[in-house]
Amino acid sequence: IARHRSEGKMPPSIEIAVLLLGVLTLEMRRSASALHVQQAFASPNHTNNFVVDPVSKKVYLATVNTVYQLNATLSVEVEKRTGPVEDNLLCHAPQLPQAPCEHPKSLTDNHNKLLKLDRDQGVVVVCGSVYQGFCELRKMENISEIAVEFPPQGEKTVFPSMLNIAANHPNASTVGLIFKSHGGNTRLLVGATYTGAGTPFFPKNHSKEDLRFENTPEIAIRSLNVKDLSRLFTYDINPSEDNVFKIKQEVKTKNKLNFVHAFIQKTYSYIAFNNDAKTGHKESQPNSILARICLDTENPRKSSGPEIRKLTESYIQMPLQCGFNGNIYNRLLSVYPAEIPTDYGPDPEPYLFGVFAKERQTDRKSALCAFKFGDIEEEIRQGRRNCSNSPSSDVQVLDSVIQGSGAACIQKGNLVLQPEQLDCGAAHLQHPLALRRPLRAIPLFEYPGLSSVSVDNIHNHTVVFLGTSNGRLRKLTLLANMTLANQWTLKLSASEAVHHIMTFDPSDRNFLYLMTSHHMLRVGVAECDRWKSCRDCLGAGDAHCGWCTLENRCTIQKECAQGTLARSWISMGEGPQQCPSMTLTPPEISVFLLQDVGILINGSVPDLVGSRVECEYGPGVSTAATVHLDYGPAQIQTCPLLPRENYQPILPDHLTVSVAIKVNGTSVVSGSFIMYDCERTGAIHPKMSCVSCLSTRWKCYWDQENHLCVSSKDESKHNLLEVSNGEELECDFGTEQRYEATWLNSSAVKCSEVTLSTNQRSQVYHLNLRKRQGFNGRRRDIFVDSPQPMKVEVYNCGVGSSDCSQCWGREDQGHLCGWCDNSCRPRDDCQLIRDQCPAPEINKISPSRGPVEGGTLLTVEGRNLGRRAGAVKVFIGDVPCILLPERYTVSVELVCVTGRSTHARTDIVQVDVDQSGVGTSKESFSYLVPKLLSMDPKKGSRAGGTRVTIIGEHLDIGSQVRVRVNSTQECIITEKTDETIECTMPQASEVHTDSVTVCVEFENLPCQSAELSATYTYEKNPIINASTHRSYHNASNIRGLCIIFSILGCKYPFSSEDDAEEEDGEPHKGHFSLEYVEDPQFFTANKEKLIKHHPGEPLTLIINKGPSDLELVPEEYSVMIGSYPCNISFHNDQLFHCTINGLLSSHESELPVTVQVGNFRHIIAKVQLGGSELAIVVSIVVCCVLLLLCTVALVVYCTKSRRAERYWQKTLLQMEEMESQIREEIRKGFAELQTDMTDLTKELNRSQGIPFLEYKQFVTRTFFPKMCSDYEKSLVQPVYENDALGPRALPETHPLLQDWQASNTTRPNIEEGITLFSTLLNNKHFLITFVHALEQQKDFAVRDRCSLASLLTIALHGKLEYYTSIMKDLLVDLIDASASKNPKLMLRRTESVVEKMLTNWMSICMYSYLKETVGEPFFLLLCAIKQQINKGSIDAITGKARYTLNEEWLLRENIEAKPQNINVSFQGCGMDSLSVRVMNTDTICQVKEKIIEAFYKNLPFSQWPRAEDVDLEWFDSGSNSKLLQDLDNSSVMEDGRKKLNTVFHYQIPEGASLAMSMKDKKDNTLGRAFVAFQVLPHDELMETKKSHRQSNRKKVLPEIYLTRLLSTKGTLQKFLDDLFQAILSIPPDRPPLAVKYFFDFLEEQADKRGITDPDTLHIWKTNSLPLRFWVNILKNPQFVFDIDKTDHMDACLSVIAQAFIDACSISDLQLGKDSPTNKLLYAKEIPEYKKRVQCYYQQIQEMAPLSEQEMNAHLAQESRKYRNEFNTNLALTEIYKYAKRYRNQVVNALESNPTARRTQLHHKFEQVIALVEDNIYECCSEA
Repeated sequence: IARHRSEGKMPPSIEIAVLLLGVLTLEMRRSASALHVQQAFASPNHTNNFVVDPVSKKVYLATVNTVYQLNATLSVEVEKRTGPVEDNLLCHAPQLPQAPCEHPKSLTDNHNKLLKLDRDQGVVVVCGSVYQGFCELRKMENISEIAVEFPPQGEKTVFPSMLNIAANHPNASTVGLIFKSHGGNTRLLVGATYTGAGTPFFPKNHSKEDLRFENTPEIAIRSLNVKDLSRLFTYDINPSEDNVFKIKQEVKTKNKLNFVHAFIQKTYSYIAFNNDAKTGHKESQPNSILARICLDTENPRKSSGPEIRKLTESYIQMPLQCGFNGNIYNRLLSVYPAEIPTDYGPDPEPYLFGVFAKERQTDRKSALCAFKFGDIEEEIRQGRRNCSNSPSSDVQVLDSVIQGSGAACIQKGNLVLQPEQLDCGAAHLQHPLALRRPLRAIPLFEYPGLSSVSVDNIHNHTVVFLGTSNGRLRKLTLLANMTLANQWTLKLSASEAVHHIMTFDPSDRNFLYLMTSHHMLRVGVAECDRWKSCRDCLGAGDAHCGWCTLENRCTIQKECAQGTLARSWISMGEGPQQCPSMTLTPPEISVFLLQDVGILINGSVPDLVGSRVECEYGPGVSTAATVHLDYGPAQIQTCPLLPRENYQPILPDHLTVSVAIKVNGTSVVSGSFIMYDCERTGAIHPKMSCVSCLSTRWKCYWDQENHLCVSSKDESKHNLLEVSNGEELECDFGTEQRYEATWLNSSAVKCSEVTLSTNQRSQVYHLNLRKRQGFNGRRRDIFVDSPQPMKVEVYNCGVGSSDCSQCWGREDQGHLCGWCDNSCRPRDDCQLIRDQCPAPEINKISPSRGPVEGGTLLTVEGRNLGRRAGAVKVFIGDVPCILLPERYTVSVELVCVTGRSTHARTDIVQVDVDQSGVGTSKESFSYLVPKLLSMDPKKGSRAGGTRVTIIGEHLDIGSQVRVRVNSTQECIITEKTDETIECTMPQASEVHTDSVTVCVEFENLPCQSAELSATYTYEKNPIINASTHRSYHNASNIRGLCIIFSILGCKYPFSSEDDAEEEDGEPHKGHFSLEYVEDPQFFTANKEKLIKHHPGEPLTLIINKGPSDLELVPEEYSVMIGSYPCNISFHNDQLFHCTINGLLSSHESELPVTVQVGNFRHIIAKVQLGGSELAIVVSIVVCCVLLLLCTVALVVYCTKSRRAERYWQKTLLQMEEMESQIREEIRKGFAELQTDMTDLTKELNRSQGIPFLEYKQFVTRTFFPKMCSDYEKSLVQPVYENDALGPRALPETHPLLQDWQASNTTRPNIEEGITLFSTLLNNKHFLITFVHALEQQKDFAVRDRCSLASLLTIALHGKLEYYTSIMKDLLVDLIDASASKNPKLMLRRTESVVEKMLTNWMSICMYSYLKETVGEPFFLLLCAIKQQINKGSIDAITGKARYTLNEEWLLRENIEAKPQNINVSFQGCGMDSLSVRVMNTDTICQVKEKIIEAFYKNLPFSQWPRAEDVDLEWFDSGSNSKLLQDLDNSSVMEDGRKKLNTVFHYQIPEGASLAMSMKDKKDNTLGRAFVAFQVLPHDELMETKKSHRQSNRKKVLPEIYLTRLLSTKGTLQKFLDDLFQAILSIPPDRPPLAVKYFFDFLEEQADKRGITDPDTLHIWKTNSLPLRFWVNILKNPQFVFDIDKTDHMDACLSVIAQAFIDACSISDLQLGKDSPTNKLLYAKEIPEYKKRVQCYYQQIQEMAPLSEQEMNAHLAQESRKYRNEFNTNLALTEIYKYAKRYRNQVVNALESNPTARRTQLHHKFEQVIALVEDNIYECCSEA
């Protein structure tokens, strides 16, 4: 039965034709495949995605409207419906609160778009196409249950961007991956095709209702932390734009991204997609793109810093090109990353494999390409290098993306990018890049219809699996050079397309999970057992298969029991030469000399020590082997042979004996040896016994005495067989008659009176000599060996010579015959001999016609046609015909090749024989000109088989006619006449062949003329659209179909390959196959074979039908119980009921239940008629067993419950103990929190002066922070001398604070030039043009811009009102540039000259306010931080302390430190002794620092001595002094390292007297090269306490000590509040005029540009004042005060600065328990601080407006206040250096400016250059 289905109803004739074609392609054999389907799951709906759990081995399958949870064998565990649902593409998701929809909703199918597994959180991410691409989080253990409800019930702060995640259309693509970021946060990367307005996915005429542009970027990284629901699915990084990749709306039509796959390699995420906007433009251009994003998974971010990597900062993309020179596969279908072996290194190298297709879908061409990840990474590095160093055509900035900064690749000076920046971008390169030049690869494999790829590295071989669109799975084995070694194909069910993702079974990579449109399959990648020999196994080219030596079978390595032992499993890479083989010694054995045979086993065989080794000579016949060498690659054994009687008879002279080596009962290797019998060798040829004996391959010897062949050398004599003269011999001709041999001489005999006869033409007799008497008295024929056999030929002239020519022709054979008396006789019998024969006679010629070009093989038959070929000549008229000697038969027949005739004609054939005359033919031979008139049909399918008819003239002439196609192929002639030729066209030889030439050729000559040729056109093969063509094995109507087929007369080429229809790239090569599937399976409900039934009662059977690919209809079923028909009622496709209401009665006790479908019959069970007593007994027994089992289960449960109760009680005790420890720690922290505020307030001495830096030092440190740091390190002189004068003040070090003098060598006009340049800078048009010209240069880096801005500020410091106007004009240009892009990003960083000018302007204007208002609370906060840090223990090496604000600097140990006071005198200081408070855990260096601070606290830090330059002595009660040092002879060794000495180490008591003095510089030899490690109090008396403390410390979590952060924060809170209050308040007597002026300027600019967003103005103000000035001061107190800023203090200030930044931000702080402590610490205060900032901005806005005159007056007053503080000439000189470097660019800019050109500014600038050029002056070039 053959079944089919189709979309529409076909006419009956077409149905029959389809059936015929299906029948014709029945596969006559099942070709062995290396693949097999292990398990399968059929889905009623179209499949979408699947994912495999590597731990539980569960398979999660998502289809349209359903998700399944399958086990490892693809059986359903859980099924959950996900659709259809009420939805509309124009409506927001219903999960969005307060989002009503006016559009009508309808039932919409839910296509799964994303299915990802997050094992760490135990959830499966399931995203569908409905509800705008909404995602659910389902439980891994039961996918039908929601793991996390999102959005939470009642949650109102839900945005569309949190819900619109996947693509919302069935045909739009979505890819994703889950990864862990820094801090362990889970992230979800999603790439989704844009489906909004302007795309084919969006409803027409609804562009204003596009919900997806603002909310759904093409690529986004989202939060997936289920414990932080408020941020779930949000763009995790703040601000969110840094974590999305969004195409601008106006260019979306040029960027239609169709995503293929996303995967992780190293720390990068790769996203492969096609840009469908380029489809059809240029087919030679690749549209496939590979994008890379750096995932921040390795480097943990710093606690106070922002995110390290941003999506747009690291994004880079490159095209991928598969193919060259016009043959380019430009659409990516599937990718797979894999590490594969290469032929140039031992380690595997990562490759990216991809399947590509051509854009034109009709030809289905596709190819496999591979790209090295190393090449990809190098291309990316080179691209970023090119973008930073110079403009390049190979790389461009993606201007189509909303995010990122920078409009193009510009030269950035001598900028050298670090490796991290080359890989992942940098902060100053924040824009996505696109490489223009594609990465190219040559196709490894080309094949039609490829759809998916996966790759594995198997025993250093690359194995590629390729799925196809017509349901094939191909397996390729590649060699190391990427060439194809072998391939196999598996035909999958229903010929469904294979999904582009295929995954190996994570627990066993010998299985591959793949998905077709309606099936989920688990495919075994190898079937090794089909190869039975080692050579077949290893030569098959299947890398999975190898030879299991000790099991003697082909297996995968996992199935070989000893596969892991050396040489027990041979892989394909080792080759067939490693197959076990045996060499036997000796290889041949005489039957008379049986001995043990030695066996050398070659190849790969494991060591046989401890194994049972036997030699097997046949089934059950074996002997024990002796092993002599059982290790290494070769092993030697000895096998004893069986007795002679055990062998078969030796015929003719030898016998091949098979032997096998068995190890532990299994045959491992086999071979054979030869057993020979020399006597039989000599008897084979009795007439040549001696020669046969001595020439045989066996070791045989000749025994002359006995005339025997023997096997032992001792039995023979060494002399040869000699015949003596006079010995009686006979001549034997092989007849019964013997003839006497007479000796002529010593070496010759004569056979006398010999008579031989024959009745044949010729007969050969063989002559042998033999001795007349027997040998040694025995009657035996003894022949004399003849090395060269002697022959005698006897001929009969009268036989075979019917004419004169035949008779005389025998002379060439040595026959002395002559023609006489009209017959052939021996010449001796002829009396009159005439040598001449009659003239030739011609009886027949064929063929009678031929082409004028000649070449026809003409056959002439007759009599007397010559004695030999050389004496015969043939002519056709006057045209010679060349005789073929090899086809000449003397006298009767000859064959010649006709020559070329100049024209068509007819002539007789003449044969000219030497000395006999000329014979002529009665028939004539015609030279004709053939013509081709027409051909029908003139076109046919590319598959060939078309029967064409050629009509013409003289088509059946000559000896050979062929029809050639393009001179290379042949059209097979089936019928031929003079006017027509019918032939069958071959298959198109080339893929792109369309028109071909068909020519009729004669006599093996190429096509002679155009009149014999015609044009034939190959067209595309017809496609038969039929869905299924299946039959089960018991089909019965095949014969009938074949009969119909033979009537139709169609000829059909059967396929020899399993899937030959694929080979030329067509979906069906003229046919499709009728597939045989398994017979349908039926069974009863409980699969019982015997059904008991009580007679007289109705009978109902429930029958299940197993899964089947046959689509059977209910009418085709019938069920019989015995001879009774059963009524069928169907429940569903898989189950039906069979009922008999009548009474069953039969004389038989059992009736068969038979299910019949068509001609298929199957007995599924038998109905037994009888009583039910046995059933009652069985029921009672079952109940008793169940009762017993319940009792046992109850006992086990009670025992387990008691055990669990005891364990729970023990756990409670442990938890209570831990809680008490935590409670104690928190109580201590709370007590410290209450007392520290009071103590610190008392200890701070506010009477001391605040060490403010002078204004000029404040300015240089603020303007040139990097340079000031360098100068202080290199130029600062020693700040004190060891003399009575004491410390001295800090000298001036910055060049701008020193005088500048031109050197004597300079010309006098240099100062004139600088003065003129100063005048130019005071011209607004010149200065603005000058700044813009410099900023346009690519090598004018950010550092140069900041330097120029600071130099301009110094040069124009005396004219602050002019400087302000310049800054405002430049700011207007900056605002114009920012407003067109993203205005919120303006002033965010300092990347232009004007932004640095604004920073300097704020520093100048706010200095007075800083010093008078903010300075005091800021200094008190710094003192409080330092005092609080010193209040507890501090690690001398790491700097970590008990009290801190920064978690990274927290000492997470409970070290008991006690404070104590010591009395210290400082020699030479002029002060009395002081009482200093230290801790007993302080090192000596820490004690020195505290003493120095106590003595010098009223002096600036720059005047303090350093701890390493003073000595400290301790005077004990006995007036003995002891020098205290960190390391000395008393230092304690621990773990091989010295510990630093502490106060406790020296046992210094409370109130001890110490003396400090300055070191003598000459004796300053304290060893500073020692490296000390962690400081802890150590002494023998404390060992027991310490060990006890450490044992307790192990039980306490280090996070407990985080409460100390709160203790420190509470202590410092008042000082921090005072500082923020001072910064964010407006004193009535000192209002911040500059702030008011600048804020009004920003509001005015926003009004002019229509910017009404209050958030934008807030960001502008925050970026210009708090973030630009105050944060800089908070982080760098050394800019304001002469103090010591330690690294620990810097870390604490970073936390405070972060709190200030958060307070100024407009976005809400989303914090959770996983957020960093540096943000959590002040989370509660941030809302209050935010209110203060808003209030401060409001108060500034409410201040009275400031006129330009008032502001100018204020600025002029500031200028006068600090006049002549700076060297402006040096600043002008440094600015001139920039002018000189960019001289041409500045001149061009001035000439292009109309105003500057009108005022001749470029001439004045050239005049400055002329005055200063070529003059050298002394100054510092680093100002």
